Amino acid sequence: MAGGWTRDGAVQDQIDDTVKDAVAAARARMPLGESAEDCDDCGEPIPKKRREALPGVRTCVACQSARDAAVVHSSINRRGSKDSQLR
Repeated sequence: MAGGWTRDGAVQDQIDDTVKDAVAAARARMPLGESAEDCDDCGEPIPKKRREALPGVRTCVACQSARDAAVVHSSINRRGSKDSQLR
């Protein structure tokens, strides 16, 4: 059942688009190429197990955790309802 001016399945389309955007953003943050021996941020050695698990890794666990904490997620309002815009 559609609500307002939307067609049936429009809510699921919004959910699918949000998930696709999140997956694309996560893939864009994935490291590529050759792994670094030492962390680009602090210079500490990156453990071999980490380099094998994540090919292309450039930072140690501590520095990557700090980078991940600083990531700001966008909150695109796909709904357009007045109620969702007030939050």
